[in-house]
Amino acid sequence: MKELINNDYQLTDEIGRGRFGIVYRCYSTITGDSFACKSIDKRLLSDPTDRECLQKEPKILHILGGNPNIVQIHRLYEDENHLHMIIDLCESPDLFDRIAARGGVFSEPEAALIFSPLISSIGYCHRLGIAHRDIKPDNILFDCRGNLKLADFGSAEWFGMNERGVMTGVVGTPYYVAPEVLSGREYNEKVDVWSAGVILYVMLAGVPPFYGETPADTFEAVLRGNLRFPPKIFRSVSPEAKDLLKKMLCKDVYRRFSAEQVLRHPWVVSGGETRSMADLT
Repeated sequence: MKELINNDYQLTDEIGRGRFGIVYRCYSTITGDSFACKSIDKRLLSDPTDRECLQKEPKILHILGGNPNIVQIHRLYEDENHLHMIIDLCESPDLFDRIAARGGVFSEPEAALIFSPLISSIGYCHRLGIAHRDIKPDNILFDCRGNLKLADFGSAEWFGMNERGVMTGVVGTPYYVAPEVLSGREYNEKVDVWSAGVILYVMLAGVPPFYGETPADTFEAVLRGNLRFPPKIFRSVSPEAKDLLKKMLCKDVYRRFSAEQVLRHPWVVSGGETRSMADLT
């Protein structure tokens, strides 16, 4: 298998490592273009759920192919023990590192430059019947040109195959997971909108909206869903931004905005440039 890959792509240095595999920098032996190779050791996947995710991710990436703000899969190689995905190379700091580097506080136009392509990519997924289900800063990458790339679809689900468009299963990450996921109920694709709302809140405030001392405390805070805007932290955040956050971080799923509605919100349309609340009515 390695010889087959090296005929098409030359692997060089390691650039990342996870529970089940390693990410290498590589380049095409034909064009010289640079890519990343995500190599997964299937022998480490003892949990059937992990194996299912492994098989699902490349299929979902193929469905989502062509969107400039979603990591693209270019080739897939698989044998009995390994799976290798050739994907876009994203070496710039991810959103988690960018938030950490500056204390999490972005101006509204700066936040909008990141948020707009993120929610656009989420809307694209939803139109194709796919929910990401693990939207978090670590999974928001940037290529060498600064283009945002939504990545890691290992927890994604194709809800479009379900007649009712609902999903089950507790997946996601503390701070970012939606309350209906934690409650054990059926849920829909709006869980991604909630997670994106948490990210926007963190970029503007420097702290998450729901948190605790332990993961269990954080989950309890998420389940309560008591959204607050501490005056000291939000004194310079516009009413428009807070209005959008209220509509995304709404515990009532029926009232929570869809990704398409978020894209039409005045704060997103204006690129984070504040306007009067009268324009929202």
